[in-house]
Amino acid sequence: MATKSVREIIHEGLWKNNAGLVQLLGLCPLLAVSATVANALGLGIATALVLTGSNVAVSLVRHYVPDTIRIPAFVMVIASLVTCIELLMQAFTYELYQILGIFIPLIVTNCVVLGRADAFASKNGLMASALDGFMMSLGFALILVLLGGMRELIGQGTLFVNMDLLFGPIAKSWEIQVFTDYPDFLFAVLPPGAFLGLGLLIALKNLIDARIKRIQASRQPTPAPQGSRRVRVTGPIS
Repeated sequence: MATKSVREIIHEGLWKNNAGLVQLLGLCPLLAVSATVANALGLGIATALVLTGSNVAVSLVRHYVPDTIRIPAFVMVIASLVTCIELLMQAFTYELYQILGIFIPLIVTNCVVLGRADAFASKNGLMASALDGFMMSLGFALILVLLGGMRELIGQGTLFVNMDLLFGPIAKSWEIQVFTDYPDFLFAVLPPGAFLGLGLLIALKNLIDARIKRIQASRQPTPAPQGSRRVRVTGPIS
């Protein structure tokens, strides 16, 4: 299998093959946890560490794992990394770990992580696999944070609430009260608001893609008209 270029890997991870907008994988944590920017960013960082680490590990052992036990071996690698992330969060961001709850262990079953390990890391070298894991996780995390920002702003009228749970006391002053005396809009915080917000983001991406295609089509040179050809009008017509 030919290794993709760095530009192709970055473009696919962030835009063309984005896990949240195109592949629509890992939607359970994406919709459930993205009520605030802090929650979304915490899960995004955890997923990025696991996805990048699993891609690196799978790429290193890909020549030594038989095809018959490939998937179980990859799951064991991912589960080990998730356990490490859980222990780190319990030690340094315990309150955020409690908020995220079951969705941290569920990273083991996230189709994004296992899919990239099997589809890319098991067939490519170390650097390409590490870059693919980082870009795929970055694209997923960006959608998480963007959706979390939308839901937090519309639902509570604020941004960056409880960021101290992730970055410590220094982040307490990061909270922005965008709207004063704002009545909480519960719909945006609940799961239906997450579905609606994600649908709007997907629609926006499709509009941008369609506009890019129109611009590219308009820039293509018009084919030159072919010269006139002499038509035979005498003799029998078969």
